Amino acid sequence: MALLHVENLRVDIPMGNRPTPDDLLHAVRGLNFEVERGEMLCIVGESGCGKSLTSLALMDLLPRKAQRTASRLTLDGIDMIGQSERHMCDLRGNRLAMIFQEPMTSLNPAYSIGDQLSEVLTRHRKVSRKDALVRAGRMLEKVGISNATERLRQYPHQLSGGLRQRVIIAMALMCEPDLIIADEPTTALDVTIQAQILRLIRDIQKELGLAVIFITHDLGLVARIADRVAVMYAGEIVETAPALQLFENPQHPYTRGLLASIPIPGQTKPGAALGSIPGLVPSLVGEQQGCAFRNRCGQAIPACAQDVPEVEQDGHMARCLFAAPAPAPIRLQERARS
Repeated sequence: MALLHVENLRVDIPMGNRPTPDDLLHAVRGLNFEVERGEMLCIVGESGCGKSLTSLALMDLLPRKAQRTASRLTLDGIDMIGQSERHMCDLRGNRLAMIFQEPMTSLNPAYSIGDQLSEVLTRHRKVSRKDALVRAGRMLEKVGISNATERLRQYPHQLSGGLRQRVIIAMALMCEPDLIIADEPTTALDVTIQAQILRLIRDIQKELGLAVIFITHDLGLVARIADRVAVMYAGEIVETAPALQLFENPQHPYTRGLLASIPIPGQTKPGAALGSIPGLVPSLVGEQQGCAFRNRCGQAIPACAQDVPEVEQDGHMARCLFAAPAPAPIRLQERARS
């Protein structure tokens, strides 16, 4: 049985003071996916496709005016749509946790690292502050921070970006949640620290058997860490598959366009032009019908303006009338070296 079930998840944002149905921004449109225990699901797509709003919708941390609906949204059988704010506070940090993109804005500058880490445990477990600080120190050591006792007394501004991100990861692990959502956790870090943080997340996930939803726009990164991949475009999941299948046999034209834009070591000649996707993402204000990618797709036909079914075979789903094997498979190991 899957840990997380998501069916027809939608996020609508009213535009203006008295919006009509035609003034709603449909930022997330009918997402369907599951996450198994111990699985690393990567959600990938270009900026503005709805990745971060999806993560905030799962955590119920959307802006006040945003409207979240779903036919089903359950974590280990717990209905997260019908929960009160009090009950969601009991879940957040305890059963599911989030690693945010920018650690400096995720930590309170007025409180020490020890205060912020111990608060997570005292909020959800019946432990003393002393015991919580002991566990906080152990968590800092687990995420690779040395001299943990001294670090617990420091404040966020006294730590580097990489250390702050490790603190955020330690905070997410304090109660050993079932599911962690990582929203582009390496974007604000330099390349060397990025590699360390990625290795840390993957190692901890395997050690503790956690389920992880990893949100990114970096396909090279996805090739290294993902068990399964969901590709988002214009608020929808247009393709999902096990990582190996997706990289070797992309079914959706948008996925192929993304892969074509990445250089392949040993194949892409120096100075050669990379692939690109022409056109712009369509407006998501008002009701949408048909394939959102059709105005940028070279294969589009009039039927693409109608409802496009989800074609699934052997766990590989693509929302396209022309879902078919790519003419030139792209080896996963080649992507992993990029």
